[in-house]
Amino acid sequence: MKTKKFQFIILLIVIGLIASACTPSKTPDNASTQAENVESLTLNIGDWDSPDPQNLPSTVKVGVLFGLSGDIAVYGEVQQRGVQLAVQQINASGYLGQKTQLEALFEDTGASGEGAIAAMDTVIGDGVVAVLGPTLSTQAFSADPIAQENSVPVMGVSNTANGITDMGDFVFRNSLPEASVVPGTITQVEDILGLKSVGVLWGNDDDFTASGYDVFKDALLENEIEIVADETFARGDVDFNAQLTNIIGESPDAIVVSALAQEAVQIIVQARNQGFDGPIIGGNGFNSPAIISQAGEAAEGVIVGAAWNIASDADISQDFIQAFEAEYGNAPDQFAAQAYTGMWLLATAIRHADDVAPATIRDELAAIKDFDSPLGLFNFDDNRNPVHDPVVQIIRNGSYEILSAETAAP
Repeated sequence: MKTKKFQFIILLIVIGLIASACTPSKTPDNASTQAENVESLTLNIGDWDSPDPQNLPSTVKVGVLFGLSGDIAVYGEVQQRGVQLAVQQINASGYLGQKTQLEALFEDTGASGEGAIAAMDTVIGDGVVAVLGPTLSTQAFSADPIAQENSVPVMGVSNTANGITDMGDFVFRNSLPEASVVPGTITQVEDILGLKSVGVLWGNDDDFTASGYDVFKDALLENEIEIVADETFARGDVDFNAQLTNIIGESPDAIVVSALAQEAVQIIVQARNQGFDGPIIGGNGFNSPAIISQAGEAAEGVIVGAAWNIASDADISQDFIQAFEAEYGNAPDQFAAQAYTGMWLLATAIRHADDVAPATIRDELAAIKDFDSPLGLFNFDDNRNPVHDPVVQIIRNGSYEILSAETAAP
């Protein structure tokens, strides 16, 4: 497993109606309707690279901790759908053996660290063999030490702050850290747009937004782009006009923002209302379609680095998109793709382990190499961080497009 290439190519086959393979604690608004109308999904998976498991029990439980309520539900709900789809496909295909079903135990963390701790305690107590989530990096710093202390592997599928995997050798993530995405984003934007100066606005009370600011600052300095204004805010703020007035007053070529979606939307709208028509460059919090739907036309020209783009022409990515749209009636975003891939990565580790001992699953997860996924050819590095190619996106005509000289033109 450590050196062989693991590939799977999804081919959807309509074979009849089935119920969802898992029952979450909170179901997305249209999921029950979709379950009634969508026919089952199965797979023709390529080289599985290992014999069918023989020693797994009838049910293997994985904890899934996402923010399904509050201001981060724009991320958590699509993450949940990505996991649900993966579990359906894993079980329908017999990937863990014909007698074994994968069960996802969903817990709503809300948006707080306390909620993530309570959710982690719950699933660890339920005897899960591994955990996906929680949604926010701040929550991961609160809850992941519990998994580490109990020697249960935990994989962040949207945690991009610096230091996540430093919490211990049972802590993984498949979400590219800002340090792997932002420098290339700034370099590409500078090459295409010739940026000379920027104003920066960032959240100073959240691990993700503060870490993102540090990475942006270093990347800007590396590219010799002057920071002409540096302003902060706190989560929950709704009025950013004072900070934006100070920034826009310095006539920057672009505004760089490290924020989660709720604040990002208001920052974008208020910047445009003040007459700023230049590029707004965001961190990973800008990768939700909520930015487009809530900011509307103001979001045109927003630029963000990402782990995945729906325009990818890779067969496996397109098959994932088609499956997701068939199941839920809408297109997936990056957070759905990462959650979906995360569950497949855990299932692969369980399959190869042919065992439910969390330490064995941890070892097999760390050993995954050249995994063909919607995110691209995927590997973990020696520190359990993801290795695959990022992309740079720009919002044009209400959708995320790949940044280029053509799409960057107003």
